[in-house]
Amino acid sequence: MTDETDDQRMQRLSKDQYERPLPKRFYKDVAVTPEHGIALDGRMLKTPLKHTLIFPCAALAEAAALEWRAQEKVINPGVMPITKLGNTALDRTPHHRQTVIDEIVQYAGNDLVCYRADRPPELVALQKLHWDPVVAWGVTNYGAPWRVTDSIVHIDQEASNLETIRAEISNLSDFKLTAVQHLTTSLGSALIATMLLHNKITPEAAWLSANAEEDYQVSNWGWDREAETRRKYRALEFDATVLFLALS
Repeated sequence: MTDETDDQRMQRLSKDQYERPLPKRFYKDVAVTPEHGIALDGRMLKTPLKHTLIFPCAALAEAAALEWRAQEKVINPGVMPITKLGNTALDRTPHHRQTVIDEIVQYAGNDLVCYRADRPPELVALQKLHWDPVVAWGVTNYGAPWRVTDSIVHIDQEASNLETIRAEISNLSDFKLTAVQHLTTSLGSALIATMLLHNKITPEAAWLSANAEEDYQVSNWGWDREAETRRKYRALEFDATVLFLALS
């Protein structure tokens, strides 16, 4: 039998999480330790790969502890985004930093805000309102213009911009890099994610920018129940990730 790699084990554990029944809550007390860890009935909480779950600061550990206190009869990892990000920052990011960095840079090369609609006029105007400030910030922060198109055909961005982003995120801690990667993939935009990293956009404006097209569709056609549920869940994860980034 071949030994599992850490990555294979993470994949198996993640699959098990959704295919097995949720485990029952087995603890009574949740405490933040002086080392910024979490103790369940006095026992230190571990990641799926058995690292002690230690956060960069007490405030972030307390945010994770609140998630564990909020569990009632069962433990539902799907509503514990701070804990999940902490697990990723300790179990995956340190061993796959280059892959994580490459993914963020790849998103920057195909950034949401650079691919616009050509009609209807209302959507064009909405994207311009929310996305032009992001592109302008990208020029200011990374030095070269960002190409914008109303075609679905890929356009190459300036290599210097992408390399500057690569150098910038390469210097981040594992916790901050985890947050930026999650924001990038969930929002579809490395530029919006790095604006959040630099506190150059409010979370509210970032959320509206990333969801401009969906908001336009909703304004015309309304919500269906599944889409509305997904949006609420995404909003909760977004808020948690912004907090994780700020406190890391």
